[in-house]
Amino acid sequence: MKRLWILMGFSLVTAALLSSCRKEPLNNLTQEESRIYITNYDKNANFTTYKTFSIVDSVAVITNRGDHQKALTSYDQKLIATVTKSFQDRGYTLVAKTASPDLAVNLSRIDNTYSSVIIGGPGYWAGYPGYWDLGYWGYPGWGYYFPPYYGVFSYNERAVSIDLLDLKNATPKAGGQNQITTIWNAMLRGSGVWTGANIDSMIAAVFTQSPYLSATGTK
Repeated sequence: MKRLWILMGFSLVTAALLSSCRKEPLNNLTQEESRIYITNYDKNANFTTYKTFSIVDSVAVITNRGDHQKALTSYDQKLIATVTKSFQDRGYTLVAKTASPDLAVNLSRIDNTYSSVIIGGPGYWAGYPGYWDLGYWGYPGWGYYFPPYYGVFSYNERAVSIDLLDLKNATPKAGGQNQITTIWNAMLRGSGVWTGANIDSMIAAVFTQSPYLSATGTK
């Protein structure tokens, strides 16, 4: 019996050491591994019926602080050029805005800052019968009091949005305005999305996720 307990003790110590040395996966992700690419499209859209497109000449910077603006940094220029080439590689022809393009491409950088206060009280153990036997400690009829705590945190979210608008089938609306439908959207989120060196791989990823996005048929 002693031999069994010794072996078990050694195993437990070994397991504890291995556990303490194990890397936490979420803390060891590269920037590329942390990025998320989300694409969505209109299931009724036939992308082969569109042949031409136009793209914005600057990038909208959208914030939750109300200071929206347009920008044309070196990052924005590369983003516009890379997205343009990606659509051309899918068989679409770039034309001027004045040439009645079938599609319009909007590009946006999203820069939001959030802050919040967490206020808490009793921990998760509160209300679990049998875990805190007050009678055992000699204070029957008394309850535990956990002082509240609070924490303040803030974080910044940066993302890139690509929106593909259907100009070919825009429908008239009351007041002379047209109702334009977004038929494809890509959202790029995570570390390094505003880093110019990552643009090629990020745009390649969202187009790889969208094989239906082609003027000549599924890629």
